[in-house]
Order: sequence, then C-alpha cells, then structure tokens
Amino acid sequence: MTSWSGLGHSADWRNALDEAIAARTGDGPDLLLAFASWHHREHFPAFAEALATELKPGLLLGCSAQAIVGTGTELEDAPAVSLLALDLPGAFMSTVRLEHGDFQALRTVDVWRKRIGVEPDDANAFIVLCDPFTFDIDALIALLEQAYPGVPVVGGMASGEPGRNATELFHDGEVLYSGAILVALTGEWTINAVVSQGAAPIGDTWTVTGVERNVVRSLGGRAPLEVLVDTVRSLPPEMQQRASRNLLIGLAMDEYRDEFQRGDFLIRNLVGVDQETGAVAVGAFPRVGQTLQFQVRDAAAADEELREMLDVLGGELGESSPAGALLCLCNGRGVGLFGEPHHDARAVRERFGPVPATGFFCNGEVGPVGGKNFVHGFTASIAFFVRNE
Repeated sequence: MTSWSGLGHSADWRNALDEAIAARTGDGPDLLLAFASWHHREHFPAFAEALATELKPGLLLGCSAQAIVGTGTELEDAPAVSLLALDLPGAFMSTVRLEHGDFQALRTVDVWRKRIGVEPDDANAFIVLCDPFTFDIDALIALLEQAYPGVPVVGGMASGEPGRNATELFHDGEVLYSGAILVALTGEWTINAVVSQGAAPIGDTWTVTGVERNVVRSLGGRAPLEVLVDTVRSLPPEMQQRASRNLLIGLAMDEYRDEFQRGDFLIRNLVGVDQETGAVAVGAFPRVGQTLQFQVRDAAAADEELREMLDVLGGELGESSPAGALLCLCNGRGVGLFGEPHHDARAVRERFGPVPATGFFCNGEVGPVGGKNFVHGFTASIAFFVRNE
C-alpha cells in the first residue's frame, strides 16, 4: 500500500469514519494516526475498535480533539474524524503506555531506557500524545532529554469538549482516559519537525546580566523594563500597536551564533513587570549570559514564520517528498488567530502539495527548538515522516 489520509465530517460517527476510510489504498498500514472530535465521545470505543479490526494497522495511535485537521483542512467546532495511514517499510516502532505514577519508578536514565526498550543510538524520533489533566508532560520531556539527547519529540496534549476537564487517547483498539502514549521510531524512517512559535523578533538582542529564578533583573546592565520601553518606542507606529498587545520573550538556544534569527529562540510569555525595579517576569527560567530578545506574536508574524520554516525544510528535502505529516496545532490558532479557517493546513499543502496529513488542535504542543524538546503554546508543531538518510 501507499500512505493515505482521509477526513470525514458528519454528526454520525460511522458515517464520518466511512467517509474518511473511503480514501484508503489498502489495509494494514504500519502506523495509523486517528483523531476524532469530542462530538463523537460516546462512540469512541466503537470508533477505536472499528479502526483496529477494519484497517488492521501495525500500530494505532490517536486522541480526542477540540478541532480536527486533514490535508489542507481544519474543521473547528464540527463533528469530524481524520486518519493518516502510513506505509513505513523498514521502520520499527516501540510503544509505551505511561501513567503519572510511573515517574516514581523511572528514576534513572538506565531504567527509563529499559522501559522504552530503545538505545539512544537507535532512536530516530518520538511521538507523544497525553491527557493534560492526569499526566505531567513536562516531566516526560525532561526525562527524554536526559535519556535521548538530541532526539526530536513531536506531539501534543489531547483536547476535547470546551469546559470539560477530560480527554481520551486511542491505542490500538482501546480508549484510554488518562496518562500518555509514547512511540519510539527507529529503523529506516525518522521525523523532520517544523515548530513555528508564531513570533517575530523586535529591537536588539540583549545579554541577561541579572536573574532570579524567572525574574530578569538586568539586561546588559540596564533595567529590562527600560530596555522594553525603548524597544517599543523605536518601532514604526503600526508595529508599536502590534507590540503593545502581543509582547513575548525570546530566549536564545545557542549562545555561539554570530547572528540570531527567527527560529533561534524559545518563545515564552512575558508574565509581568515591576514598575519600581524595572524587572520583568518570564514564563521560563533564563540564565545569566543567555541572549534575550523581545518578540511579537500575531497573525502576520505567525504566517510569515511558518512559511519560512516550511520553505527551509522543503529545501533540505529537495526532490524527496514526505510520506505524511502530523499537525499538532494550538487551539489558540485557527480562525481565532488568523481570522480565517485552514491556515496552517493550507500552508503545508501549498508548500508540499497533497502530502497525506492529519492532526488536531492541542492543549499544548511538543516539539524541538534549537535541538532541545519543549512544551509550547500558540505553536504549530508539525512532524513530517521522511526516510532516515
């Protein structure tokens, strides 16, 4: 078979699934990624069982979602299902189901690697899906960083009905109501990740010269608030209006670059300012000597950054085409950010053509920035399945 994707849009789960399955090119995919909107929650057990018995995948992985993504399409607040069936000859996948309590037993790197069953030199990439209400995804990412440094982790936290603090995960023919599913990808396939944080740098870069936990006390020997005010005032009037509503902090991931560009920074929220001392609080823990640059996040910055990153990846792949794409998009993107539907999914299709794709709107996205993996917000974290060269 060849890889394929299908999207079904119906209030009846069986009709939606049949519409999605109609695109199939055969049974028995190596990996089947499946996402279903919360509207079909009561029928998730039947949905998962039907996928396992009718398509017979080597591995079935998926979750519930607030909104569903297909090839070139994003369906928000609509009953839908989306499938991506991947043919990955020569790939090997090791799957681990985790609960929050498992962290008590996984105290060392060796024990952690043994639980996953993959050595660092063999691991090409990880996919992770989790329930945000019962599982500490930050702890998992920290453990993976220790056990498998430099190996990309892509995925997200499941979402569901707004206002309901519960989500569901799909693993083979089962529905899980807590924990996480981690898949290690080895062999002849890997993942090339695009993590678009939707931000544009403004002003100059500065060196952190004073910090206390998440509070930056000085930048280049100056009060951070003073630097911020001067930065905004130096911008053109139109950019000043954009910056006043959407200010963020960018922390450089590599101190040894001669120049810093978009994508070189981990983007975190500017949590607050102290008018008396001029200090600023950041949604992270900066370190003395780290390079910091203020950032703006809005629709224009998000669109420009995503397209630039997709172009860079396209250039790296050359004539090769990905077998498929998994789009993990923040539920704060979509129409709410761009003012129109399908933005991120269309950007992928416009750059790579009708590559089979699936995905969902997340409660938090996972992906690498500067060679390290993080949990993000307002991000498009996209996994492209490619041959391991």
